[in-house]
Amino acid sequence: MKGKSRLGKRLFITGTGTDVGKTFISGLIVKKLLESGAKTAYFKAAMSGNDVGRDGRLIPGDAVAIQRLSGTTQSLESMCPFVYKNAVSPHLAARWEGRPFDLDVAERCLNRLCEEYDYVVIEGAGGIVCPIRYDDVERLLLVDLIQKWGTPCLLVADSGLGTINSATLTAWALAARRVSLRGVIFNRWTGDPMQEDNALMCERLAETRVIAKVAEDATTLDLDLERLTDCFL
Repeated sequence: MKGKSRLGKRLFITGTGTDVGKTFISGLIVKKLLESGAKTAYFKAAMSGNDVGRDGRLIPGDAVAIQRLSGTTQSLESMCPFVYKNAVSPHLAARWEGRPFDLDVAERCLNRLCEEYDYVVIEGAGGIVCPIRYDDVERLLLVDLIQKWGTPCLLVADSGLGTINSATLTAWALAARRVSLRGVIFNRWTGDPMQEDNALMCERLAETRVIAKVAEDATTLDLDLERLTDCFL
């Protein structure tokens, strides 16, 4: 329709659990897209475990890391609407701090980014069963957000021992919820024989592709740009 604005494409970066490198990989993705000339934004609906700045306001640590990794000039305020101090699951941090997650607020923030940018990289918290809000008003897991927003996923997994189980179970759970998994990215890759076998077994058992293998000190994402952009919807 003539005059209708084109919304930016979105991709959800989830992980097999906490501390597998979702922020690191998200930063490299944002960087690659920015370097290609594409207007690219980062979004994380709820972020817990943050420090208090000198002005008394919480500093969204993952958003700061994205700025550092990617070189983006996107404002921290637009990256994350719900920032919590306590380093626990967002639903618990929200309960302790008296600021429950509001899906409508998060969606409005995300939609604004989609109106302004070509691509929006959405990072999840923890794994897909991480509770974002869980009270008498609403019960939301991370996978519920992925489903509600109709967003395909990339799955970040640690390359080491145990990843066959965690990556495959996550892939199966996403399939059960009819979420499109566009591939797995192995983080902290060294290329030793066990890791090579982990990648092979994940592809066979999870029925998906390991599309990138990223070393811990990587500064770029070794993934074809067209293949990356094809992951977005």
